[in-house]
Amino acid sequence: MKHVLEFEKPVVELRDKIEELKAITKDSDIDLSDEIKKMEDRLARLENDIYGQLKPWDRVQIARHPERPTSLDYIEQLFTNFIEFHGDRFFGDDEAMVAGIAKYKDKPVTIIGHQRGKNTKDKIKRNFGMPHPEGYRKALRHMKQAEKFNRPIITFIDTTGAYPGKAAEERGQSEAIAKNLMEMSGISVPIICVVIGEGGSGGALGIGVGDRIHMLENSTYSVISPEGAAALLWKDSTQAERAAQSLKITAPDLKELGVIDEVIAEPLGGAHRDLVTQTLSISKVLDESLSELEAESEASLLDKRWDKYKKIGEIQSTLETVEL
Repeated sequence: MKHVLEFEKPVVELRDKIEELKAITKDSDIDLSDEIKKMEDRLARLENDIYGQLKPWDRVQIARHPERPTSLDYIEQLFTNFIEFHGDRFFGDDEAMVAGIAKYKDKPVTIIGHQRGKNTKDKIKRNFGMPHPEGYRKALRHMKQAEKFNRPIITFIDTTGAYPGKAAEERGQSEAIAKNLMEMSGISVPIICVVIGEGGSGGALGIGVGDRIHMLENSTYSVISPEGAAALLWKDSTQAERAAQSLKITAPDLKELGVIDEVIAEPLGGAHRDLVTQTLSISKVLDESLSELEAESEASLLDKRWDKYKKIGEIQSTLETVEL
């Protein structure tokens, strides 16, 4: 059974009615083509009204959609000869983080991504996409390998956040993420990051320091979830919709703020509606980013990466000096 979000129920109901009429036409001599055409025109207008004016909370819901494509879905579509590697060489393997090598249009690349799982069993196995420290150490191990063999790095960000449990803290969760931030800032090969779902807090940043940061149109990127922010600000997690509006966590907002480089368009209704079309949109952005970054010298690449992050969060004063 397809998962339907609250705000898109009118679209789904109308779409179902159209399918019913088509079934009646197919199984009988009754001609309902005029009625079907009118309803399809109305559906197009309704979809444009609803999906063309999405609120931040609507985008949060789409980013969390259970059918939304995961890192492994995009890896399968975008790359060939993917070989996944396991383990951090310190503690164990973390299946909430996938890492490996592949070819992107015959070009060797290193791929790293959060993996939240597709069904209940897989989600439990993947810890719902919330990595332990060994996940970040595995990611860093492959980033350093990519640097050694001069391979570009592509990361897919899709996590509510790093796992906050006691065991993760005991094994150095904060240190592992902090080390990734430090090391990624100085890695001498191109790094392209794509936020494909939720980009939550340090869990996202642990593989999110790159030369290009792109976001799917209905993904989110934030220091805290709307529910968490609402609980802190108003002591009421049910105010999440209000918090989503205030946090500026959507791709269009972050593009305007200069936090990300490009918003990748999604099919009407979200990436889960058409994986192939979504993959083509991502591929186009990867092509452009790789072409630009591989033309840079190592020194220029690192300088521009440093400048990129220095500019994020700059405050321009509008105060005027007043002579007394």
